[in-house]
Amino acid sequence: MRHFRYAKIALIFIVFAGLRAPGQNASAPSVLPPQFAGWQMEGSAEVSHDPAAADPTNAAVLREYRFTDFSSASFTRDDGRTLKIRAARFADASGAFGAYTFYLQPNMAREEIGDQGASLQSAAGERVLFYRGQVLVDALFSRQSVMSGAELRELAGLLPKTAGSAATLPPVLQFLPRRGYIPNTQKYAEGPEALSAMATPLSAQQVDFNSSAEVTLGHYDTPSGEATLMLIYYTNPQVAIEHFRRMDPAHPHAPPQPGVSTIEDAGTFLYKRTGPMIAVVSGPTSAKDSKALLESVSYEANITWNQATENRDAHDLYLLVLNVVILCAVVGGLAVVAGVAFGGIRILMKRLFPDRVFDRPEQMEFISLRLTETTVTVVETEVVEEEPRDRPEGR
Repeated sequence: MRHFRYAKIALIFIVFAGLRAPGQNASAPSVLPPQFAGWQMEGSAEVSHDPAAADPTNAAVLREYRFTDFSSASFTRDDGRTLKIRAARFADASGAFGAYTFYLQPNMAREEIGDQGASLQSAAGERVLFYRGQVLVDALFSRQSVMSGAELRELAGLLPKTAGSAATLPPVLQFLPRRGYIPNTQKYAEGPEALSAMATPLSAQQVDFNSSAEVTLGHYDTPSGEATLMLIYYTNPQVAIEHFRRMDPAHPHAPPQPGVSTIEDAGTFLYKRTGPMIAVVSGPTSAKDSKALLESVSYEANITWNQATENRDAHDLYLLVLNVVILCAVVGGLAVVAGVAFGGIRILMKRLFPDRVFDRPEQMEFISLRLTETTVTVVETEVVEEEPRDRPEGR
């Protein structure tokens, strides 16, 4: 009987799971709205949780950026234009930004769409790439239009909002200098697959993503040529120090002493550690220009104390005492103001109407003890001396 009960429970669980699974897939909404800025969706959007559906060639790269789902749809307008939109959603804004830099091309023009955007004109039409929060959008217009940017800005406002820590970009991005930066050359990698697809001074093995490393790089114009700056961000300075010491034997062209190396086939190779970061400069540039670029990277820790105190009783007592002090100050201030006002009005009325309002004669009479008046009364008394009586004899 007990085995039958267990089998019945297991059967109910399997049936419930089988009914629930299709509902979960069907309930996964598309990030794309059915209409925006005059564009109407044809049919319904295709939704998939497989990164290969978004990009079969770079599915592993999307997985490193924590890909969650993909939506694709076609839109039309009354003027005959067509629009194909592919939208990939990631776990946070860091993943969307990384995928954006992965697909960004140097010949694209910058666009003010979403958080960052770029466009490219080709024979196939106008392609616009942008990301907003944790969503990356790749839009392909059938033909160019001056309103394409405004239409996609409206679409960006309809995308799901990203809140909290998921909307925060990686901290390593703020240390990439702006001076001399070549537009659309910044890349961001969170894993070996994405890094291997980029031309980087160090390999994924040397970076060691098992240490939770994050990498960003960019290309820079210098007087002696184009240089590549690579920043590797580790969890703490101790991990960065350990990897910095490994760089000499790891790099095939590294110098005997850490810091500077001149490579005959690749130009200058410089590196340094600052805080939890390792900065690497390489390229066919002079040692002076490479050193100047390397020195422009400096880590400055910004500490924000946002931890609530655990001693709530002490905090409540402090607020109570503070409120009492404030109340006493307010009451004392009102008393001073009232006293000054009363005295000032009395003095003013005595000067304007002397002996009419205050200190009138009929109001000045009062009962007095007249203690200052003294009366001396002398009473004369006669002193009579009594003669002593005769005492009995024998006593």
